[in-house]
Amino acid sequence: MPEKLIVAVASQEDPSKSFLICDINDGRVFEDPMILFSHPEYDVDNINEDGLYAVGGELDIETLLAAYKWGIFPWYPHKYYDMPFWHCPKERFVLFPDKVHISHSLRNLLNKNKYHITIDKDFRGVIHNCRMIDDRDENVMSWLGEKLENLFIELHEMGYAKSVELWEGDELVGGFYGFWQHGIFQGESMFSLQPSASQIALVLLCNNPYINGEKIKLIDTQFETPTFRRLGAQYIPYQIYRDLMEN
Repeated sequence: MPEKLIVAVASQEDPSKSFLICDINDGRVFEDPMILFSHPEYDVDNINEDGLYAVGGELDIETLLAAYKWGIFPWYPHKYYDMPFWHCPKERFVLFPDKVHISHSLRNLLNKNKYHITIDKDFRGVIHNCRMIDDRDENVMSWLGEKLENLFIELHEMGYAKSVELWEGDELVGGFYGFWQHGIFQGESMFSLQPSASQIALVLLCNNPYINGEKIKLIDTQFETPTFRRLGAQYIPYQIYRDLMEN
């Protein structure tokens, strides 16, 4: 095994360039993204500052399982590109359930006791709302397309993808979904049909941070957003993230 590996990826500005994994000891070049996903010794020290890790490969169940194992996820405007862009930020923006911050306005909503959450009661409803709400699917920059929606439904049926639903009575009013493994919830998308519904669902989950009896170590938000910043999310190095995933 070589002592040092360099990972060079295509840029978002020039996605036509295939990414390369280059072994500087003997000059070999590998062009298969599965090398990245199935061999963690090919680390992410040299990904670009935007977290872009690789471009190319297949968007299928096998590749998704291999990628999410290491916290790598697809994110790209699917209407523009046929090839997936894979991301793995060096600094992960995560929310620890015991450190969630509840604002005064959010606490007022919670105190009304109007809502309750479920897990995996309506995965299809959650992911479809995440894709379609507010005409997201019509946006040229949309990353959640029909293909990825169907793949995540399959992952859900395999037990890897989970949804959290927020209900007002019998009405689904918000929620989110993500990839679940080793106590880490890798959040993908959220939706709200009432003000702050997805945030309420998140706080209620943090108040009882278990999925299928397993305690949630952290919720990975993938990228920083003002909403998660207000809720108390913070950056941790990717290596710490991976250590938590493996232990």
